[in-house]
Amino acid sequence: MRINRKQFLKTAGLAASAVPASSSLRAQAPQTGAPLGLGLIGCGNRGSALAQAATKPGQDMNARVVAVCDIYEPRLERAAQRFSARYYRRSADLVNDPSVNAVIVGTPDRLHVYHALEAIRAGKDVYCEKPITHWQQFDKLKELVAEVRRTKAVFQKGAQRLADPVWRQAAELIARGDIGKPVHVQMGYFRLGDSGERGMPIEDPNARPGASLDWEAFQGDAPRRPFSITRFFQWRMYMDYSGGPITDNNVHFIALMIKALGLKFPRKVAALGGRYLFNGERDVPDTFDTIFEYPQGLNFTFLGTYCNDTGLETVVRGTEGTLRVEEMGLVANPLRTSKKPRREMVRQDMTAEHMRDFLRCVRTREKPQGDIELGYAVQTALTMAMLSYTESKIARFDPDTETIRL
Repeated sequence: MRINRKQFLKTAGLAASAVPASSSLRAQAPQTGAPLGLGLIGCGNRGSALAQAATKPGQDMNARVVAVCDIYEPRLERAAQRFSARYYRRSADLVNDPSVNAVIVGTPDRLHVYHALEAIRAGKDVYCEKPITHWQQFDKLKELVAEVRRTKAVFQKGAQRLADPVWRQAAELIARGDIGKPVHVQMGYFRLGDSGERGMPIEDPNARPGASLDWEAFQGDAPRRPFSITRFFQWRMYMDYSGGPITDNNVHFIALMIKALGLKFPRKVAALGGRYLFNGERDVPDTFDTIFEYPQGLNFTFLGTYCNDTGLETVVRGTEGTLRVEEMGLVANPLRTSKKPRREMVRQDMTAEHMRDFLRCVRTREKPQGDIELGYAVQTALTMAMLSYTESKIARFDPDTETIRL
């Protein structure tokens, strides 16, 4: 589908009204052999990359993007042309498109939970980019969890490293008791530079709110701010829309370890950090260190900074041995007092992409590797860390009421 800008402006409104907003039936899976119809909400770099991964020729995904939605018209236009898809200005119209079986949510953090809930309530399955909510939306997180449980929708947390088989091997090794009872974990993420935030491209320095840029929709439930070109295009620099290292990068690794160890909710979380190098307009931290204490009797320490790229070893210390996750795979060493043998497992390339796992589960109704229960556990830990950091207090979780206290 080739359209010029004039044609796009003329017909966009027609596309937005093509499907009745009253549709709420769960989308029927296509007949055997027919491709899944995907809807993309959020057509920026990440969202488009996810959609392309799901439809890349030769990958045997058997899916196609049939509808796209974005609040910034140039992105919407590009995505409509790239995927030869229908285009919508309102996400409510996209999720009610009967040709959409599943929705990819690739919008900024603050909007994830709203788009995910909207899609699930319209009967769609959801692949939601991490983090699944903003750190200030704990009540909405619990609402999302309840809705996924109620509807039995397939929900995949967008943390693609979960597809790495070395972490499934780690989970099996720990469950077998090869290192005894895990008692101490260390991980980290270190980088030099804030290119992930300040480096986000400003597509048009002259862009302004209006018919082609919906600033109100972008802000969601965030505090109302005057329009800012950097807030719109470089939103990861701001606490209103992001959380900095722990919700942007650290979350990938934290999710892996929580799943490998079979953890649920932390008992206590303490976090320290700040802007130690990168200041200016940015207000998210560039350094963030966290200790998660779990009720099983385990401390999980995650350290990181964007001010230096010297790394930290990934180690799980158990009562009978130590597990290291190295570049080439896993190494499990027994303690000197243990009779357990040394084990080594070689790291492999991913045998199945995270998106492939999601699409398979949409068809089979199985549980994906990044399901809502893992998402709940991970997001709760992230929220507790951010509240500890912002309030300079230890965050505590009450398992009986599933609430956070400071």
